[in-house]
This record gives sequence, structure tokens and C-alpha cells, in this order.
Amino acid sequence: MKSKEFFGKFLDRRLWGNLLAMAVVVAALCFGVKYGLDVYTHHGEEIPVPNVRGMGFNEARALIESNGLRVAVADTGYNKRMPADCVLLQTPMGGARVKSGRMVYLTVNSESTPTLTIPDIADNSSVREAEARLKAMGFRLTPPEEVTGEKDWVYGIKARGRRVGMGDRVPIDVPLTLMVGSGTYDDSLMDINYVDPAEVTVTYGGEDDFEVVGEQAGETQAQGGIATQAEAGKEGAQ
Repeated sequence: MKSKEFFGKFLDRRLWGNLLAMAVVVAALCFGVKYGLDVYTHHGEEIPVPNVRGMGFNEARALIESNGLRVAVADTGYNKRMPADCVLLQTPMGGARVKSGRMVYLTVNSESTPTLTIPDIADNSSVREAEARLKAMGFRLTPPEEVTGEKDWVYGIKARGRRVGMGDRVPIDVPLTLMVGSGTYDDSLMDINYVDPAEVTVTYGGEDDFEVVGEQAGETQAQGGIATQAEAGKEGAQ
């Protein structure tokens, strides 16, 4: 191929037409992607989140959805001073500006008092460990009740004056009382004298005792027989 023919191909209209078509397609794709992302992500749009704290759930959901937002219940809580099924918390907070279609998460007040399970604490931890663990779970504690035993050792848990143990479920608004050792012991328990069973000797009657008893019983029976025969002879003589 001559150089004139080689360079002549670059001047071919079909070549430049294909290159121009490719450039148009690339430009259209770039514009479409940019415009599509703006539409999909709602770029530049901002909607204020309504404040729905304290509202009933149905009312709050209707208000949120009317503003172009979505709603979901993220968790439940309990506040005895608030009506059941009302909104306790929301995320994002009221007044925040978000994009259309954003999800608003609500925490709704429970209809009944939630209960928690008592962990393995009694006779298994110190008072500091027990208090930290129970408070982390959400329990409220009253001043400890001192009992006889090792100082600062937890011997039990009470709820409403009744002793509870591991696995029992207690309402979260019921305060717990730890039964903590005072460092004193019952002196009466120290006066008990323990005896080794191996040192105890039990004495039973010997074999001769049983033989004597047997002989005495035989003599008694013999004497009784002689007396009976004598009485019978007297009656016959009469």
C-alpha cells in the first residue's frame, strides 16, 4: 500500500462518520448517566422532616408519608407517663432536611411494661459487679440489704420484697434490692461440735444374752406346765 493511499483512508467520509457517531453515543451516555443519577438520588431536593414525637403512630405515619418520606418502626420503649403506641423518638429528628423518599425511623411506646430476665448474680459476684451488670441491663436498684455473710458478696436479689433468682422475669420498672454480706457471721453456728462417724461405737447385746433369755423362757414355760398339772390333780381328787 502506497503512502498516498494510506493517508487517503483518513479522509474517507465513512470513517469520520463512524467516529462522529461514536462521539455522539458517548456524550449521550455521559449525559444520561449524570441526569439519571440526579433523578435517582433526588439531587438538590430537600424536604423538612416533620416533628412527630408524642403523636400516635398512625397519625405520625400519615404525616410523614404526606411529606414524601417513608416510615418504619425501629424499636419499642416504655414510658408509663405516655400513652401506648405513641412516638417516643424519631430519626432523623424533626426539622432536619432530607431528600425525598428518605426513611424515618420511629421508637414507639409499648402497651405493657417490658420484662427482663434476672442474670446469674446471686452467690456469683460482688456487689460492684452485680450493680454494674444490672444497671447496664436497665434495672433500677434500691440500697442493698445487709445479711450475714462475707462482706460485699451478693447472696440474693429481691423484687417487691420477694426473693427472685436466675431466669425469673421482672418488670423493668420494679426496683431490685441486692442482699449483700455484711462481713459478720452467726456465732451459734460456730458452737456446733461435729463428731466423726468413724469414732462412734455402738454396743449390742452378745450371743450369751440371747441364750440366757432363751433358757429363762424355757424354765418359765416348764414351771407353768408343772403348776397346771398340779391344779388339775387337785380338781380330780375333789
